Amino acid sequence: MTITDVSVRARPLAVASVAVGTFAIVTSEMLPVGLLTSIAADLGVSAGTAGLTMSAPGLVAAVAAPALAVTARRLDRRVVLLALMAVLAVANLAAALAPNHAVMLAARVLTGVSIGGFWAFAAGLGERLVPARHVGRATSIILGGVSVASVLGVPAATFVSSYAGWRSAFAAAGVLALLLVGVLAATLPPLRQPAGDAPAETAEKRSTWLSGPLRVILTLTALTVSGHFAAYTYVRPFLEQVSHAGPALVGTALLLYGAAGVAGNFAAGARAARNPRATLVVLAALMAAATALLPLAGLPLVLLMVWGLGYGGIGVTLQLWIMRTGGGELGTALFVGVFNVSI
Repeated sequence: MTITDVSVRARPLAVASVAVGTFAIVTSEMLPVGLLTSIAADLGVSAGTAGLTMSAPGLVAAVAAPALAVTARRLDRRVVLLALMAVLAVANLAAALAPNHAVMLAARVLTGVSIGGFWAFAAGLGERLVPARHVGRATSIILGGVSVASVLGVPAATFVSSYAGWRSAFAAAGVLALLLVGVLAATLPPLRQPAGDAPAETAEKRSTWLSGPLRVILTLTALTVSGHFAAYTYVRPFLEQVSHAGPALVGTALLLYGAAGVAGNFAAGARAARNPRATLVVLAALMAAATALLPLAGLPLVLLMVWGLGYGGIGVTLQLWIMRTGGGELGTALFVGVFNVSI
C-alpha cells in the first residue's frame, strides 16, 4: 500500500482510531493497578496472587509481539488489528465474568496477546497512513494513547470500580474494545502486504535486526525503561514518607507527572522525527537530573513534571529511531518485547 491509497480526509481519522486503540490496550493492561485489593477479595486469593493479573499480560505481550510479527507478516494489517481488538474485547469481558482466579488469569493472558500484537503492528503504522513529513506527528498521536491511558484510563477505571465494582471496570473496557472494532473497520484502509514482497522484506528485516544500530536501540530501551520503573515504583512511598505528602497531594503530584508525560510525548515526536539520537539524550538527561535532585527537594512537584516530560517522550523517540534504521515491524515487535520485559 502507498500513501495515495489513503484519502487526505481519511488520514486523521485513521491515525486517531489507532491512537484510541493504543489507549484501550494500555488501559486494559494497567486495569488491575487500582483494583488488586477488590479482585483478591472477590476471587478469594491473596493480593500477591492477584498481582499475577498485572504481571502476566506484560510477559505474554513480550513474547506475542515478535511471534505475531513473524507469523502474521503476510496478512492485511487492518484485519490483524481488528482481530486483536476483538481478542481484547473478549478478554476484558471474560475477566469481568470470571468466577475464579484461573479464569481471570486466562483472560489476562489473552489480554497480553492482544497488547503485544496490536502495539507491534500499530506503533509503526504512521508511515503507511500519512506522508513522510507527518510521520513524526502521526506516531506521536498513535503512541499518545499510551500516555493518555496512564493519565486518564487507569484513574477512570478506579473511579468506576469504586462505585460499581471492579467487574464493571473490566466490562467497560470490554465494551470500549468492541466499539473500537467497528471504528477501526470504518476508518482504516486495507493495509495489505504487497504481493511477492514479503519473503524479501522478511529477510531484509532479519538482517536489519541483527545489525548494530537496532541492537543499540534495544539495549537503550532496556536500560531506560528498567531504570525508570526501578525509581518510579517508589514514587508514592517517597512522597508519603520523605515529602510527607497526604493522599490528595500524592494524587495531584502523580496527575501532574502524567500530564507532563503526555506533553513530552508530543514535544519529543516532532524533534525525534528529525534527530532521534539527540532527542533521546535530552530526554534521558531530564530524567536523570530530576531523579537525582528529588531527595533534595521538599515538595518535588516541578521535578516530577520534568521527570514525566522526559519519560513521556522516550517511547515515541525510540520508535521513530527504529523506523529510521529500517527495522520495520519486526524491529518494532522486538522493541515492544524488550519494553514489556524491562517493566
